[in-house]
Amino acid sequence: MNRCAWCGDDPTYVSYHDNEWGVPCFDERALFESLVLEGAQAGLSWITILRKRPRYREVMDGFDVDAIANYDNDKVANLLADPGIVRNRLKIAASIDNARALITLRQQGISFVNYIWSFVDHRPIVNAIPSEDRIPGSTAISMAMSRSLKRHGFRFVGPTICYAFMQACGLVNDHVIGCDRFVPCQNELR
Repeated sequence: MNRCAWCGDDPTYVSYHDNEWGVPCFDERALFESLVLEGAQAGLSWITILRKRPRYREVMDGFDVDAIANYDNDKVANLLADPGIVRNRLKIAASIDNARALITLRQQGISFVNYIWSFVDHRPIVNAIPSEDRIPGSTAISMAMSRSLKRHGFRFVGPTICYAFMQACGLVNDHVIGCDRFVPCQNELR
């Protein structure tokens, strides 16, 4: 199978590339998980986060937004002591703040899924990139998403994190043209 070169041959990375990355996601919990993990990745490699993802799911209530929004100081202390996740107080606090911000959106009658997808007019952007060196780190859309998320109280959502989130959740298809996942990602949903 021809793949984007960034996934290499690590089985975890290959599975992520082949089954998730770039597949349009319309599930609130999966979108929230991706946003939290992209924020946790800041300054680290993505493979580090992928390897820690099962533990994140376990200790963060399967990324249940309502549960995370109610985390208290004891829960934060437990998370900070857990070597299976990134033990960064600011990133953990941001995940809690982001859950609360998402709940505030809900209370305002705003669907998080519709809100996120509104940045691309509810249709994935297909970039048809010939080589990975042409993939941007951020775009005008990811900058707009970042500004909007921050206005709504979200944290660890800079333009680069937002673009990686957009790629991961299929808002943009940045599989290179020669990748065997380029076309299928245009027809799949998760």
